[in-house]
Amino acid sequence: MTKQRFFNNEGFEFLTLFTLGSAPYRLAEVGEVLATVDAITDADPDSWFDQWMATSARVRRIAEHAESKGDLVSAREAFLRAANYAGAAFFYVLATKDPSRSLETWRSHRRDFDRAMKLWPTPVEKVEIPYEGTHLHGYFWSGGPDARRTIILNNGSDGPVSDMLFMGAEDAVARGWNAITFDGPGQGYALYEQQLYFRYDWEKVITPVVDYLLTRKDVDPKRIVLAGFSQGGYWVPRAVAFEKRIAAAVADPGVVRVDTSWRSHLPQVMIELLDSGQDEEFDGYFAEAMKQEPDVRRTLPKRMEPYGLTSMAAVLKELEKWDLTDVAGQIECPILITNPEDEQFWPGQSQQLFDLVGSQVKELVPFTAAEGANWHCEPLAPQLRAQRVFDWLDSIGI
Repeated sequence: MTKQRFFNNEGFEFLTLFTLGSAPYRLAEVGEVLATVDAITDADPDSWFDQWMATSARVRRIAEHAESKGDLVSAREAFLRAANYAGAAFFYVLATKDPSRSLETWRSHRRDFDRAMKLWPTPVEKVEIPYEGTHLHGYFWSGGPDARRTIILNNGSDGPVSDMLFMGAEDAVARGWNAITFDGPGQGYALYEQQLYFRYDWEKVITPVVDYLLTRKDVDPKRIVLAGFSQGGYWVPRAVAFEKRIAAAVADPGVVRVDTSWRSHLPQVMIELLDSGQDEEFDGYFAEAMKQEPDVRRTLPKRMEPYGLTSMAAVLKELEKWDLTDVAGQIECPILITNPEDEQFWPGQSQQLFDLVGSQVKELVPFTAAEGANWHCEPLAPQLRAQRVFDWLDSIGI
């Protein structure tokens, strides 16, 4: 990203940049971020967790004090930062010495986010979307009372809900759009409070969201856009291949095969065990790798959690279904696919998806290091990303 780094550890570095990138949306204060990361020991999950939670707690006290005095703008902004910092801490809680803090950490993040939303300057609603005998929980930001364009913001595999504010919600409302986000199976509320897990056939998640939006008088039914981020770059194209009421789609980045981000890190011997069906041997080999490889211990528990599976072999077998090769040709709506330079997780797949998509209106948009917009989901260029996405939507007549 830049010549200067905060951490040698790639995960710590990426999450730090992501948090810094949220500052223009008042989700972070640059000084608070710099002070926090300066106190973190590189590659130490306990240090990461402790320092971010300490910052979150300190900023929450600012929020509560401001709220008690009636300084509601100050309270709102501080609650929002506290939520975001707890979300940063949460990413590594399962790798700490006390992973049992996971649920309470997530709830702390969500409580502060909800307190910020209650003080939001434009109308925002907590919504419940009917889904397979239960409800998906989300937020609807209104652009105004009449029927208008609406963007569905589909989060990725592990981001907190606060991410959606700087992945499009605030930019949408500023342009007179509505925005809605939700926790689908394997995400946020659905995972931690409902024990709903990831599914590959995401159209069965998006169709209920569209059904819900069509019950609202403030949504133009012909101008509903679906945008997905990180692993949402697989889910969104998958969904619009089947759900034809979406007017346009955005994938940031494009993902064709989700499992490549997992398999690319495996030694050949493990791939051979997996492909030959020797699941027990594979999991035994993997258990040893967990003992020997600190980076695996730091990241894999978090990555596996949303699948509801305890076997690494089972997760990888499940991911064999997560493949758009034979599906992308069914996409008919206009689609924009971002193509960030130095993509870490699915390099080259934005171009692959673009080539596979059947739509006659499609665009592959590069984001480069020269403009400070490289890496997965352009962590330091959210305003540039929003400008290109919403300007493109205008250009195609949405």
